[in-house]
Amino acid sequence: MAAHGARLILVDLDIDRLRDVKAELEKSGAECIALRADVTVAEDVAAAIEAAAKEFGSIDILVNCAGVTRRMPAEEFNETDWDFVINTNLKGTYLCCREAGKHMLKNGGGSIINITSLGAHVAIWNSSAYCASKGGVAQLTKTLALEWAKKGVRVNAISPGVFETPLLQQCIEKEPDYAERMLSDIPLGRFGKPEELVGTAVYLASNASSYVTSHLLIVDGGFLLH
Repeated sequence: MAAHGARLILVDLDIDRLRDVKAELEKSGAECIALRADVTVAEDVAAAIEAAAKEFGSIDILVNCAGVTRRMPAEEFNETDWDFVINTNLKGTYLCCREAGKHMLKNGGGSIINITSLGAHVAIWNSSAYCASKGGVAQLTKTLALEWAKKGVRVNAISPGVFETPLLQQCIEKEPDYAERMLSDIPLGRFGKPEELVGTAVYLASNASSYVTSHLLIVDGGFLLH
């Protein structure tokens, strides 16, 4: 986003890591600020959005990419783990959409990009909470797109396949055969790299997609062909 001219508000629980990212971005001339916030806490989200609006005058783009998982059989899921996944993935996405949406609606437009998952389209073994949360994000995306379309706010989502992220590494460490099983279902024969989502995100954020809303754009190396 920074490479395409966006001014950035970086939000995460880990403020030290955010500051490192901010420093790297500023080396290339990006304009950004870093804020610590918990997306599951309404007050944190509201404060971050207000800070963004105050700093830059408007909020034009929102990317919701906070996500967690817990993998275990459904009958073993405890309430704490279930709430952790649902609150982060679904409630957190809703809170960010709600607060940023208020500004976009007032200003006459904007683009919201949510991150769903293959779990929004197909069942994933040992991932009942994760799939429920991502399915919820998919339906939230469509509902907000419907409600906000006439006020110029577009709401879309990206459904990534299996990408080389810390979340993938956690799954591999817990289940040593996870990587082999997933690769066997990817026609392109490899996992995605995070930078391969850049074009998708920039497209949905920009006027290149000005007539696109409520769409779940799948980037999965062909996984869902099965």
